[in-house]
Amino acid sequence: MNRDPLFNVEGQVVAVTGAASGIGLAYAQIMAAHGARVHLLDIQAEALASAVDQLGADGLAVHGHVADVTQPEALSSAVASVVETHGRLDVMFANAGISAGPGFLNGQGERNPAGEIENLSPGLWDRVMATNARSVFLTLQAVVPQFKRQRGGRFIVTSSISASKTETLVSSIYATSKAAVGYMVRQYAHELARYGILVNAIAPGPVITNIGGGRLKSSEARAPFERAAPLGRICTPQDLQGAALFLASPAAQLITGQQIIVDGGTTLGPAD
Repeated sequence: MNRDPLFNVEGQVVAVTGAASGIGLAYAQIMAAHGARVHLLDIQAEALASAVDQLGADGLAVHGHVADVTQPEALSSAVASVVETHGRLDVMFANAGISAGPGFLNGQGERNPAGEIENLSPGLWDRVMATNARSVFLTLQAVVPQFKRQRGGRFIVTSSISASKTETLVSSIYATSKAAVGYMVRQYAHELARYGILVNAIAPGPVITNIGGGRLKSSEARAPFERAAPLGRICTPQDLQGAALFLASPAAQLITGQQIIVDGGTTLGPAD
């Protein structure tokens, strides 16, 4: 088979949460660049408008919707708007997420008291779980009725390698939220397979974005993560675009309940 039909997403209707910057913006960019009709969802109105303008300046036709992914009514409204415009929704990227701060060790391998369990804030737990895990559940609830009506759809979650490993430099709250996401991917892929709905995840290692105040933009903050990656560097949002295009394309039509890990080999363990 020619490679072009395998990865053809032209004309697909796509929505992306957390799309104003970072990974979500990269997903929107790669999908729109390949002919998809893309809708960006984000809680930050100003950043969202800037992202839409940025992609528009590149000749890409996209639309923006201000939506808080922790609020079911906002998600339902945004999805309804997309469906009203196009008559369907083919792919939903559930990407919105936040950091929970550092883990119980710092970059020098010393204990970080602020990251130890007895010092973690229940309020932080609630906020991170709402944004990183509950929002995935709510987003899926918002799109499943439409996916069932059209007998198919792709639901692609931004998970993390934290979903399947313990962490030292990353907050245990964040790791727990992503573990919940990893389970949801398997559970709901199983439930929804009957309707032709595919549920998968992209699981990156650390990514250089604005999350956590953009701390990984600092070479000093990146250093311990880079030492842990056999390939010697951590992800940029662009490193995840290939996995996004693949999971949204005909090439992945028999893949469900899976996570594609993009981590420079970090889950293999340190190398030389």
